[in-house]
Amino acid sequence: MAGGGIGTWVREHVWEIPLRRYLSLALAVVLVAGGVFGVRTLMREARQCAPGVSRPAGGSECLGVATGPYDFGQHQFHQVVDSIRKENSTLKAGSYVTVALMLPFTSTAPTDLNDIEHQLQGAYLAQYAANNDPTGQPPKIRLVLANSGTGKDSWKTAVDQLERMSKGTERLRAVVGIGQSTVPNAAAVKELTHRGIPVVGSSITADELANGQPGKHPDPYPGLARVAPTNTDEARALASFAKENTSKPVLVYDEPGDPYTNSLKKSLTSLLDISYDRQQSFARSDASTEFANIVPTLCSTSQGTRTVLFAGRHAELEQFINALGGHNGCPGNSFQVLTGDEASYLTYDKNLDRNALANNVTLLYTSLAHPDAWVKNPPKTGGSTADYDVLKGLLHSDKRRPIGPIALDDGQLIIGYDAMQLTVHGIHHAGGAKPTLTAVGRAWSHVRGPLKVHGASGWICLDGHGNPYDKAVPIVRLDAKNGTEFVQLAWPQGKPPAAACPSP
Repeated sequence: MAGGGIGTWVREHVWEIPLRRYLSLALAVVLVAGGVFGVRTLMREARQCAPGVSRPAGGSECLGVATGPYDFGQHQFHQVVDSIRKENSTLKAGSYVTVALMLPFTSTAPTDLNDIEHQLQGAYLAQYAANNDPTGQPPKIRLVLANSGTGKDSWKTAVDQLERMSKGTERLRAVVGIGQSTVPNAAAVKELTHRGIPVVGSSITADELANGQPGKHPDPYPGLARVAPTNTDEARALASFAKENTSKPVLVYDEPGDPYTNSLKKSLTSLLDISYDRQQSFARSDASTEFANIVPTLCSTSQGTRTVLFAGRHAELEQFINALGGHNGCPGNSFQVLTGDEASYLTYDKNLDRNALANNVTLLYTSLAHPDAWVKNPPKTGGSTADYDVLKGLLHSDKRRPIGPIALDDGQLIIGYDAMQLTVHGIHHAGGAKPTLTAVGRAWSHVRGPLKVHGASGWICLDGHGNPYDKAVPIVRLDAKNGTEFVQLAWPQGKPPAAACPSP
């Protein structure tokens, strides 16, 4: 052989064989890695629902913050979500801050979805009003939707994303909404506020989800403000009504309960001095069976109209009313059921026995808001017809974009509007066009006196802990025809606040 001879040939070709094997192996590794990467990419794309929102591995809900138009697969949200998209599209870069409406948008419960839709509509109307105010006070408001989901820890995805948005160019400055007073929502509020993000609760009422409560850390949720009264304040208003209209009521309550039901039970028991022998408990897990046993007891002691105070959630309230007014209920006896704002969820509930409400059961509850509360002979303070008419004007305006069918009886659109109003108020009083998170959170402490918010649900005057002080509480009756009737306004302090709306 030419050149190097046999030795050279052996050295060149003997090493060539394993080299080819190594190259083949390396190529295989690259192909496999590329395949894995491609599969992972496809899986991520398959799990993505919309910009900012994705379905976690093994999960069924689209979680996160929708930074673009997305209705979370709920057709009834489509119109208002599209109107929010159009409003956001008018904003110029650098001219706005972001507010996130956080609710369980992927809920499957029809009663929850109605409430969410109405709060969504109210939030948009307040955003539209703020951005189209002739005074042009900066900054403008961009509204995005954060899905807290329905699982125990599903809120964590949105909270992590919201924190990133608060530190980036999107300039998230507040979270509004939250929803019911549940343990997961309490955890979400605690996490948001401890990360420095201000929160405005629309319909949370539990005392456990409020700052400044006796015997506890003064402010476990720094930067939290609320539009709705605490359960204690609702119970005070309900108790003042009950003392005038009832005698020796019986308390039926959820055991072991949750933040909402427990604080309502505690407040009603103490305010109305309900002895142990006038209390009946039920377990939520077996409520229908227990109501079948409780109702005969109530029937046997009923003389004339019997008043029942109910400290439970709307699902169990529905079962209780159906049992009380059903064929196996109490023929010939009448009952007046008094409860908290959870009853508003039954306004459009198709499973509620309306015949019971037409016959022997009267359901009265403390609503967060009602469209008739400020229409006829309103008090001189605490709210006004003019304040409600601002929202009414938005509802009838042909300038704003469509939001879908409008329903006001459950109060959720009104309270959603007021929660967003309070949020915008705090942002606009936090120092110029580029307010800091800290400044927004501190703004709640000044919402009183001349800086009170003229809400459609009544004046919003906050105490030093972000709670509304002596907020108007409408007493509402649920009628038999999918509607409500305003009864009267009640007040936690027994009378409307002073004209100056001073700090308590």
